[in-house]
Amino acid sequence: QRDDAPTCAGFVAIACGLHHSVGLRSDGTVVTWGRSSDGQSNDAPTLAGFVAIACGSHHSVGLRSDGTVVTWGSNRSGQRNDAPTAAGFVAIACGSHHSVGLRSDGTVVTW
Repeated sequence: QRDDAPTCAGFVAIACGLHHSVGLRSDGTVVTWGRSSDGQSNDAPTLAGFVAIACGSHHSVGLRSDGTVVTWGSNRSGQRNDAPTAAGFVAIACGSHHSVGLRSDGTVVTW
């Protein structure tokens, strides 16, 4: 979605889904824009403390500074319900309908 990008500054990372985008600001907050047919823009977390973001086709994942992950958007393929609740993550990534997290002990978790 090219016509509704935020005009604010201070971004340190961006990620794109199929029809939505997510930006991570230097203060650890997340900004979303684009189509929100599955809540991928409207349901974004309002909390600060994020250090990384990733997007699938219709869902997004945020990594918080405490090592926990937060998901929002579509759950048609379990992108949200199957997300791990424990801490210890150091990196995240998304495919079209799934997500992957890397734990500090080197193990990989998929959901």
